[in-house]
Amino acid sequence: MADRTIQSTPGLSARIDTTIAHEARVYDYWLGGKDNYPADRALGDAIAGHIPAIQTMAQANRAFLGRSVRYLVREAGITQFLDIGTGIPTAGNTHEVAQRADPAGRVVYVDNDPIVLAHARALMSSSPQGKTAFIHADLHDPDSILSDPAIADTLDLSKPIAIMLVAVLMYFEDEDDPHGIVAKLLEVAAPGSYLVITHPTADFDERAMARVVHSATDAGITFHPRTRAETESLFAGTELVEPGVVPVVTWRPDLSERTAQIVADPESAWYWAGVGRKP
Repeated sequence: MADRTIQSTPGLSARIDTTIAHEARVYDYWLGGKDNYPADRALGDAIAGHIPAIQTMAQANRAFLGRSVRYLVREAGITQFLDIGTGIPTAGNTHEVAQRADPAGRVVYVDNDPIVLAHARALMSSSPQGKTAFIHADLHDPDSILSDPAIADTLDLSKPIAIMLVAVLMYFEDEDDPHGIVAKLLEVAAPGSYLVITHPTADFDERAMARVVHSATDAGITFHPRTRAETESLFAGTELVEPGVVPVVTWRPDLSERTAQIVADPESAWYWAGVGRKP
């Protein structure tokens, strides 16, 4: 199925190098997906060798995305989302969660992996009342995202939006200026907009995370874990929603979720998570 979809997009297959691991496909592998290749699985397994619970951690991060979107729609009244670093479509995509809570929800997805582009149709199966779009772009160049016609065509930037940066900023070194990139995104967002971030950290096991960084570097992937204070600094210009920047499984946990079984151990998933509101 994936091959047929890729072939239907002119020139797309030429831009997919399956011999090199890609973040979106490694994450897909951990979530139990099928759109990954030997290089992706090799890196995923190498990281799992250092962090045996990585699959559970990826699932906990995905569960947070659902909780945060439900909070934003039901409690904050947000119906517009800019989801950057989307990843390969799986159950519980942002628009699915948002439109269950409000069918008028609108979502723009952004990712730089051509395989995600090949599956973009799954990300654009909107409800009749809402709308979705996909932009093939890289967050390293935020202007290419903000200037894309899909933004103006899908989102009303005069009204609040939610900027979703779930498990993406770890692919940016400090010299890539992630703070400046986040600030540029927030600059175009109306007051009352929200910023959602999760970020892996070495705070819970420094030596294991150092081995993960080494494995990623060997595979040609930048991987930069950050401390709680460094993650909090990415929310500059916003007011943190309670409970602030906390371990991902403890951010407003839904005890009906499978992740409830590990909430008792806040450090069971090595991600910081938070939601901030632009005043």
